[in-house]
Amino acid sequence: MTFRFLGLPALALALITLCPPPAAAVDREHQQLEADIRMLQEQAQQLQQMLTSLGDALKQLTSRIDDQTALERKSFADGKIQMDNLSGDLRIVREKVDETNVRLGSLSQEVEALRTSLPQPGAPTAPVAITSDGSQPQGAPAEAGTQTAPVPIPGQTPTRLFESAQNDYFLGNYPLAIEGFKAYLGYYPKSDMADDALFQIGESYSYLNKWTEAVAAYGRVISDYPAGNRVPDAYFKRGRALENIPGQNDQAKQNYQTVIDKFQDSQAAALAIQRLEALNRPAR
Repeated sequence: MTFRFLGLPALALALITLCPPPAAAVDREHQQLEADIRMLQEQAQQLQQMLTSLGDALKQLTSRIDDQTALERKSFADGKIQMDNLSGDLRIVREKVDETNVRLGSLSQEVEALRTSLPQPGAPTAPVAITSDGSQPQGAPAEAGTQTAPVPIPGQTPTRLFESAQNDYFLGNYPLAIEGFKAYLGYYPKSDMADDALFQIGESYSYLNKWTEAVAAYGRVISDYPAGNRVPDAYFKRGRALENIPGQNDQAKQNYQTVIDKFQDSQAAALAIQRLEALNRPAR
């Protein structure tokens, strides 16, 4: 009996433990859980709204940045176009100024030439003596054995005098061209076209097969106008003229070599190389 009595409390405790809790406690737990879920849902919605607002703000900011970038790019492009236009205008103005300066310089030279060529009142007009290579300076008296160039008409400009001689050269009137260029050199030996006039004298003599006179004229281009643009051609043409004089091939080679050494980038140097190769080629 005692054993049985002692087992009853343990059995009762086990039954209490195994029995489910009351329904009221379960309802409170469910309500609390639902409240927590609703709170989480509300927080999730608020977070979603914040993310949406942030995305919209980011889109607006990106759009503003793109607009600003496009505006700055357009402004830069417009500024570059304006700078390019301004640079082009400045280049045109600079070219016009340079052209005007050249014309003014030429005009000044023409006016000075006119002033110096006009005869003084009552002064006799003397002929200008020029040697066969055009070397006689202005105002020198004529000597025996020299040719007398025609005196330019008072008031005639250097340009017209040069062009008149050049026209005779182009027409093949080489004796007249020589006299015209000699007259030009006699009156305007320091003009910008003086070396061209002397070179044309050499060319005219070459066409007339007067090789000695041609050599002298080309030589004066080199000696009298060393800074002129005709010097390379004068060396080459003097070499060509020397080739036509018996026994002067070595001198011709020296002229060709001088062109090659001093003016290697010129067209005359390229032609000189060809002539040197031809002269150094063994005869068949």
